[in-house]
Amino acid sequence: MPVKLSKSRLAAGRWNIRKAFAVDLRLLFSYRGRVFSSPIATTKRMPGGIFFVATLCSVALACGAARAAEYTIAVIPKGTTHEYWKSIHAGAVKASRDLKNGGDTVHIIWKGPLREDDREQQIQVVENFLTGNVKGIVLAPLDSKALVAPVETATQSGVPVVIIDSGLESQDYVSFVATDNFKGGQEAADRLGEVMGGQGKAIMLRYQEGSASTEQREAGFLDEFQKKFPGIKIISSDQHSGATRDTAYQAGQNLLNRFGNEVTGIFTPNESSCAGMVLALRDAGLAGKVKHVGFDSDGPLLDALKAGELQGLVVQDPFQMGYIGVKTMVASLKGDKVEKKIDTPVQLVTKENLEDPAIKTLINPPLDEYLK
Repeated sequence: MPVKLSKSRLAAGRWNIRKAFAVDLRLLFSYRGRVFSSPIATTKRMPGGIFFVATLCSVALACGAARAAEYTIAVIPKGTTHEYWKSIHAGAVKASRDLKNGGDTVHIIWKGPLREDDREQQIQVVENFLTGNVKGIVLAPLDSKALVAPVETATQSGVPVVIIDSGLESQDYVSFVATDNFKGGQEAADRLGEVMGGQGKAIMLRYQEGSASTEQREAGFLDEFQKKFPGIKIISSDQHSGATRDTAYQAGQNLLNRFGNEVTGIFTPNESSCAGMVLALRDAGLAGKVKHVGFDSDGPLLDALKAGELQGLVVQDPFQMGYIGVKTMVASLKGDKVEKKIDTPVQLVTKENLEDPAIKTLINPPLDEYLK
């Protein structure tokens, strides 16, 4: 089958025809019943027309080889247990498959801390990859400050970094792929204020210090709530849930023991804080009675939404985030210009729109297809 060369591929490869003559590639040619087996550089025994074909073939093969690339990319999440991170993993794997279909071989290494509060382990994971053969890192930093030095060291070592999910207090990265978390917090405030009827008392249970994504959600929630719903009093907004459902459950119990008789609305800014609070509300006999809006989703949270124990979930698209993170990294490694900030939008999921096709696709990404 003849190889077609576009001008762009020849230009991108910076091919010099003279270099093609030196390629020691042995080809077989038939001319008037005679078979020639010669390096391309050997021309005396080959008629002019046959030599021309051989030269074009060598340029085409060399050009195709130059455009095909192989990369090993480390994808480092904040944690590895939540469904959210599994969705990011699946998106990264899909990106590697799609890139392979385009001619590039991309190997994904998925590694991160077990718990989302283990800053030291995440730092160690980043540093360990600097001594390996990875060409780039896609990172969801656990802490916006603690991960600055490891990221800057990676960049200085020639290992570029794409930041996903949560911000970093540095500009020393290729691109930042994430939700507008401040806006997501505003959407949560709008939903909670609506279902509370603009009246009552509310609690915001924070996630943990240093997590830029949830801190932005919390700031957006408070800003919107105080502006648009002056009839609702926020009676607690300084408590943190910690990194797991269990620690969030304990924090939720403590808040309900103190404010359970007066609270009428609650906002929780991530999957684990929301899950822990749902359990605490059930134990206190307040699930469904106290309006509750959360952020992110998994199977149990969607069940709580269907049961009326949650009145809304602001949902990101982690699958797309992982996909775009890897695609952006490879594009940058190939010398393409990429955007410094790429927004992945959020969607408010309620009991009323839960069966919409677009919502069902968003909340049920094809994890089994990519993580088996």
